[in-house]
Amino acid sequence: MDEERKRRYWQRYQLAKQKGVKFYPDIIFKDLVVAFAIFLLLVGLATFVGVPNEPKADPNDTSYIPRPEWYFLFLFQLLKFFPGKLEWIGTTVVPLLGVLALLLLPLYDKNPYRYWKKRKVAVSLMTVVMLGIVGLTIAAVVTTPPQEEQPALAATLAEKIAVGLDLYSVHCVECHGAEGEGGEIKGVEGLEGVVLDPLNHPDFMYTRTDETILNIINYGQPEHGMPPFGLAYGGELTQSEMEAIVTFMRYTWDDRVELPEEAARVGAIPTLGPDEVPSYEVHVGPIVKRYCVSCHRPGKKNNNYYMRTYEEIMTSGDHAPNVIPGDLNSNLILMLHRQEIEAGGPMPPTKALKPELIEIFERWVAAGAPQTAEEAAALSAPKATETVGATETITPTVTAEATEIVTPTGTVEATATMTSTQPAP
Repeated sequence: MDEERKRRYWQRYQLAKQKGVKFYPDIIFKDLVVAFAIFLLLVGLATFVGVPNEPKADPNDTSYIPRPEWYFLFLFQLLKFFPGKLEWIGTTVVPLLGVLALLLLPLYDKNPYRYWKKRKVAVSLMTVVMLGIVGLTIAAVVTTPPQEEQPALAATLAEKIAVGLDLYSVHCVECHGAEGEGGEIKGVEGLEGVVLDPLNHPDFMYTRTDETILNIINYGQPEHGMPPFGLAYGGELTQSEMEAIVTFMRYTWDDRVELPEEAARVGAIPTLGPDEVPSYEVHVGPIVKRYCVSCHRPGKKNNNYYMRTYEEIMTSGDHAPNVIPGDLNSNLILMLHRQEIEAGGPMPPTKALKPELIEIFERWVAAGAPQTAEEAAALSAPKATETVGATETITPTVTAEATEIVTPTGTVEATATMTSTQPAP
């Protein structure tokens, strides 16, 4: 650059400086206003819109495809050109050369012009860099396989407890019991006759933290015959699933923990009305899931009698059918009454079901083993009249007998006793 050009440049610079806006406080004030506005926008978005949470990170989940954010994808793609021991070139050398190229730009590009058409070296260099970044980003997006969506295991505490109950019923009941009562193990290969302490006792729940229980489930207790359940140790449960089991145990058996109202009904088995017909969908299914599926699934000693679905209950097993609609001498009913028959022994093997649960099975089978609530409701519907043949309708006759009852307070109450008779056809 000759002296005349330097002088003109200096004059233009001084003129622009006199007419321009001062950096302090004018420019700084405007920057602060814009920055504060953006800050408020971000706070509003975070508060009222938010970002959907992905499932908790699980190092044992081999289906997850780790990828950086989109603005780092070009660096991620760049590493594919430097595999193995050459990785340090892509992570250190190439980025360092790029930074140095920008830092040294004033030394090797001394062009005095500001108009972009006259800055060929700088524009060409930046164009190459941007094309490289865009190209690598596109390549990374195209070559990345679609990430399988993994919905959150549970969104609320009640849902988490429900998931934990289902998982506990499948993986834990056959040894620890449906209520965590422990006792002697029966029918489990390698553990026959082993007596387990209860899980639902304060001696266990008070002295184990959630982390301790999670570690026991994850790693197992090989010396005591308990296999590992975590994926990292050869099991089949993810981190979130094991945490759900721990949550179920804590809120169900630790009397120091207050169970939220919305979670109090989790796992409750509906009670039957006096004339209600139970269905598999509403009544029998939840009982089977909680007390039976742990043993009656593939891979267990159960005479191939599986109970995961309605169809399996009705048709599977070496002695099928184990449920005959309308027959209270069906194999399932006899085994629930602790009888030893050819189809199998007492069910459940360690502890009898409560009488009210056995009654649900009996009334279900006696009514024809309906699958859905609609089928059961149709069987429960009262019939005021019955049609015989094509023309004759027989209507029940009803008589009433009035009586008087003296209450403990001395008052007299009138009651009516209704009796119904129906003539024979």
